[in-house]
Amino acid sequence: MERVAVADVENGVQPAAVRKRLTDALGCSDLAINYYELAPGDSFAFAYHRHDAQEEVFVVLAGTATFETEEGDVIVGPDEAVRFAPGEFQRGWNRGDERVRALALGAPLAYEGGETLADCPGCEERTRHDVVAPDDEEGARAVVCNACGEETQRWRRGEHGENGWV
Repeated sequence: MERVAVADVENGVQPAAVRKRLTDALGCSDLAINYYELAPGDSFAFAYHRHDAQEEVFVVLAGTATFETEEGDVIVGPDEAVRFAPGEFQRGWNRGDERVRALALGAPLAYEGGETLADCPGCEERTRHDVVAPDDEEGARAVVCNACGEETQRWRRGEHGENGWV
């Protein structure tokens, strides 16, 4: 058995105010589990994406999350859950005024394989992107267009330990 206090887990850089990766803290070998807090305007993920092998389940504990999907927006409120099968595109947001608290679970524990899409102003369309650690800012994460190399988004940890858009 493993037990951990969410407050004791380090906040990872993500487009959410708080993302605590519980996977390693609990010693999980076949399941990804993350705790999120999304301020208004925040997202669970760096971009609209899909996983080749991993299914994802989001359990909203407080607030309301809106998931962009191929079929349109899906609203998930407190004490509700949503599942995305491997290969399904999605990106979850907090489009409300209240903070969202949620758990995200993924199985199998496989982060590689999939596709990340984002709007690129340079290409004037949604294109494949990679999430990278930029050389000019330690601890930051950036989303870069594969077609033209333009950086389209960037996040970093703020002065109070929460993440923020740059």
